[in-house]
Amino acid sequence: MTTGVTIGEFSRLCHLSAKTLRYYHDIALLVPAGVDEGTGYRRYAPGQVDDAHLIRRLRDLDMPIAEIRQVLAEPGPAARRDALARHLDRMEAELTRTRDVVVSLRRLLGPEPRLPVRHRLAPGSPVLRTSARIARTEVTDWCGRVFPELYAVLDALGTDPSGPAGATYSAEFFAGETGEVVAFVPVAADAVPAGDDRFGVLPAARYAVAVHNGPFADCDITYGLLGRHVAEHDTALPDPIVELYLVGPEETGDPDEYRTEICWPIAA
Repeated sequence: MTTGVTIGEFSRLCHLSAKTLRYYHDIALLVPAGVDEGTGYRRYAPGQVDDAHLIRRLRDLDMPIAEIRQVLAEPGPAARRDALARHLDRMEAELTRTRDVVVSLRRLLGPEPRLPVRHRLAPGSPVLRTSARIARTEVTDWCGRVFPELYAVLDALGTDPSGPAGATYSAEFFAGETGEVVAFVPVAADAVPAGDDRFGVLPAARYAVAVHNGPFADCDITYGLLGRHVAEHDTALPDPIVELYLVGPEETGDPDEYRTEICWPIAA
């Protein structure tokens, strides 16, 4: 008795065309259980249906063939689930990025928003801080790691923040795409432990200030409007730009509700 099913019958079982099945055989992604040496007819084992279903769904998700081959090579269901979960995480991140870009483009296509700009003379203020040289593409992940760490330090010390968290971005960070970023949380002066070098002072400065409403991804629009205002009405300084996160991921899960204060250093 001939074992297995023909390629035509297998295509009905898994909803993959015979042409696609031949291609998957040619690239050794889904190899038939047997091939007749005389006729070249392919026959598939019923147990291969699960692999065929998995391949079809992963291709619908645009997973590269090489990654599908890695998933199929995993030694068991748990390892396969882990590999699939990693791919889905990457897809979700890409979908989020695409959504943010679409929203930004729609805003660019609309009328230019009116941006209220005010001036502020900020005194020097004590902060708990941490810094690193990072690339712009890494800053979101870096901030997502370090701000919880800063808040955990304050919790351990029994100290409350005295204002919204923020970060400073050096001119090099923008010009060279990699530069120093300082994440900080302001604290009261009497809450700074003596000799603890994790604390420092955010220098006094004069700023032109505007608020960006919405996701961080289109913060560049507000930067452009504020920078244009500074160029036309003030004298910009090469000191780091300060962002204050009035409403951020710690307060809401909806990026449309984020409110970021951008402080552009200017001459007195």
